Amino acid sequence: MALQGPIPIEFGMVFPDGAYAAGGIEMVRDFDRSSGDRVVQQVDKHTGLPLWVVEVIDAQEDARQRTVRVKIAAQVQPVLPAPAPGSPFTAVEFDGMTATPYVDASRCSGDGKNKCAARQAYSFKATGVRAPSRGIARPSAAESHKDAA
Repeated sequence: MALQGPIPIEFGMVFPDGAYAAGGIEMVRDFDRSSGDRVVQQVDKHTGLPLWVVEVIDAQEDARQRTVRVKIAAQVQPVLPAPAPGSPFTAVEFDGMTATPYVDASRCSGDGKNKCAARQAYSFKATGVRAPSRGIARPSAAESHKDAA
C-alpha cells in the first residue's frame, strides 16, 4: 500500500469551526530515554525535530472529543499568537498537519467480563502554529437562515 505513516490533512478538516489553545506549549518528554532528574525531549521519528505539545479545544459544538493534544515538530519551542482582547482563550491554526490513526483500547478491561469499548482515534501533529487566517466566528441565526426563503 502506498499510504504509510502520518496522513497529511488540512486544518479545516480536523477543526472546521476552529480551535483554541487551552494552555501553553510544552516539551514532550521521552519517558523511555529520561531517567530520574534527567529529562530527555522526544523527537519526531520522521524529521528528527524535537516535539512540543499543546492542548486545544475544538470549537465544533457537537465534537465527540472537546479537547485534543496536537504535537508540533519544531527545532525551537513554538510561541502561541496573542489572544483576542477580552478572550480567555487563544484562537490557533496549525500548519503542516498530519493525522495518524490508532486503536484506543484504554476503555477495555482485561477481565474478560465486559465488552471492549475500543475505538478508532487519531494522533495529530503539525509543523507550526499561528493565529487563524480567517476569523473564528459563528454566523448569526439571521445569516444562517437567509437562504431558507
